[in-house]
Amino acid sequence: MQLTLHTDYALRVLIYLAQKEGELATISEITDFYRISRNHLVKVVHHLAQEDFIHTTRGKHGGMCLAREAKLIPIGQVVRRMEPSFDLVECFSNNNQPCTVVPICALKGVLQRAVSEFLTLLDQFTVADAVVQNQTTEQIFSASQLLNTNSSKSKN
Repeated sequence: MQLTLHTDYALRVLIYLAQKEGELATISEITDFYRISRNHLVKVVHHLAQEDFIHTTRGKHGGMCLAREAKLIPIGQVVRRMEPSFDLVECFSNNNQPCTVVPICALKGVLQRAVSEFLTLLDQFTVADAVVQNQTTEQIFSASQLLNTNSSKSKN
């Protein structure tokens, strides 16, 4: 099973915000840190706000922060709300063509169980569990900011 880029970015945003511990972060800051598409991230942030995972504030001093503590945001819940579907094979979909082997095929049940167990496992972990709280992470944030500052200067 592969998560969509949308879900990947959503998890990255939540991890970034958890590391900031209540400070506001901007879309530009996050796109620079992860070096990802701003246009795509805008959609992800909008979706995260709609699902009440983050609070956003518009304006000059605006930004975003987690809507609740990282330890209260189960990763499984994030994945369920961000993923458009968990249809691993065509027969999962309601829009599929009739399958001629349905009467003798047990694959659908096995795959449904696998998805269910995958999500159940993710429910055991929170965004806080995905954040390494130590000096190394702080160094990564500092190095990333320095890298982005230097690359901006070299473009001028």
